[in-house]
Amino acid sequence: MKTRLLTAAVALPVLIAAVILPAYVGGTKWIFVAIAAFALAAALFEYFTLTKKLELKGDPAIAYLISSAIFVAFVFDAPAVSPDLFIATVAASVILLIATQAFRFRPDFSKMLTGTGVTLLGVFYITFLGGFIVAMRMGFEMHPGLSTDLLAFFFLVIMGADSGAYFAGKAFGKHKLVPAISPGKTFEGLFGGLAAAGGFAALATFWFFPELPFQWSIPLGIVMASISVLGDLAESAMKRGSGAKDAASILPGHGGLLDRLDSLLFNAPILYYFARFYF
Repeated sequence: MKTRLLTAAVALPVLIAAVILPAYVGGTKWIFVAIAAFALAAALFEYFTLTKKLELKGDPAIAYLISSAIFVAFVFDAPAVSPDLFIATVAASVILLIATQAFRFRPDFSKMLTGTGVTLLGVFYITFLGGFIVAMRMGFEMHPGLSTDLLAFFFLVIMGADSGAYFAGKAFGKHKLVPAISPGKTFEGLFGGLAAAGGFAALATFWFFPELPFQWSIPLGIVMASISVLGDLAESAMKRGSGAKDAASILPGHGGLLDRLDSLLFNAPILYYFARFYF
């Protein structure tokens, strides 16, 4: 517990500064982009470390190349600014991946399908989904301050739900949620996380989104908390399949970057497109 809290005490101020500073100091949004690039690259490395244990023969080199192109597209908020170019970038990435794998696996193509699938999953699971977090930072230029408010809502709700689930599970957890995937998760923790998400969503609305009615923000927070559980379980299943307890140990008490990003990745496109449609 002490190690977990100490890591949070060091990492949280950096994250808060990266989210809040751009609202007051011009040009500092690139700090957030740099942090996101490092986190996604590290998470992708951890992902391929897990798959390597299963001898799935993914291709990290081509994954990083494709991820770089997709990440740059998100930096320029391509899904909104130029959706056709964004789709073309993704399509070209898939074509490049399949073509390179055909050469990589010759003359024995028995592992090509699994190798290609593992590589493609890593790119889309981590870089594509995570890219929407970057797009929230770099987009919404027509609404000054909205990107900062969105990210503050995003992190406050998801981290609040995670903390609520953790402490509720510790205090009251008796009924296992999905023991085959994650033995530590309980229904009590789930409900604690959902309740915390609703509360933090209301708090975030009061602080950042007075124009967003509570009847929208609170259900949105609860939905995000529910999606967080799915993201956490999906990553837990990957770790269980590879026989690992954590994706890595770069964050003492928390595991790896992928362990911290799992719930964020699944929620990023949800909040991004909610904001696109609502604002």
